Amino acid sequence: MEKCDVCGAQCLHKLCMHKVPIFSSLSQDDLTHIASIIRHKKYQKGETLFSEGNRPDALVIVNEGSVKAFKITSDGREQILYVFSEGDFFGERNLFGRQVSAYTVEALEPVKTCSFTKESFHELLHAYPEIAIKIIEELEERISRMESALQSMGVRSIDNRISALLLDFAEKYGTSVPDGTLIHLPLSREGMANYLGVARETVSRKLGLLENEGIIRSNGNKSILLLDRSMLEASAGKSADF
Repeated sequence: MEKCDVCGAQCLHKLCMHKVPIFSSLSQDDLTHIASIIRHKKYQKGETLFSEGNRPDALVIVNEGSVKAFKITSDGREQILYVFSEGDFFGERNLFGRQVSAYTVEALEPVKTCSFTKESFHELLHAYPEIAIKIIEELEERISRMESALQSMGVRSIDNRISALLLDFAEKYGTSVPDGTLIHLPLSREGMANYLGVARETVSRKLGLLENEGIIRSNGNKSILLLDRSMLEASAGKSADF
C-alpha cells in the first residue's frame, strides 16, 4: 500500500466526491471542505486493504478500481460477499461502534481509495446529517440485495443465478456498444464461482451454453458481450433483481 499524492481539490473535481451517492445532496462549497479532510491511498492488485477481525478506523470509498469482500468458510473455501467498485464504500461497522470487520477486503486490480477517520466522519455527520440518511439508505439496499441473493439460493437454479449475476454486472459494469452491452467483469470465472458458492466448472459450463445460444459472446477473460438482454433475463428466471 502507498499513500496517494492527489490533493483534495483534484479528488473533488476528478474522482471520488462526485461518484459517491452519500455526498450527492451537498453543495460545491461543502464538497470542497470534505475533500480537504480526505486521506488518499493506493493498493496493488491482490493487496489486502484490511482483514476479517480487524477494527477498521475509517470509512473507505473506492475511488478507482474494484475490491472484493470475502470470508473463508470452515472448509477453507473463499466466499465472496460483495464486490465494491467506484463510488462504493465500506468499513462503516466500526464507525458506529467498536465492531470488528466481518470480512477481508482485497484489491481485484490497482485501486485508489478515499477515506475518513472515525473522528472526522463523526464530525461530518454532525455537520451534514443528510449524509447519515444516505448511508442508511445504501446499507438498506445492500441488506436487501443480500437477502435476495440468499433467497435465490433456495428457490432458483444455479443456471438462473449465474444469468442473474451477469445481468447485475451488466447494470453496474456494462457499456453500451453497437452489438449490445460490453460487460467489464469485476471477477474471474473462479471469482464468480466463489461469489455464487458453486464450482468453477459450473460457471464455465453455463457461460458456454449461453454463448452457444447466442445470448453472450466471450471477449477474453476480462469481459463478455451481452447480445440479447431479454433472453438472458428469461434465462435468469425473471428480470434482474439479484
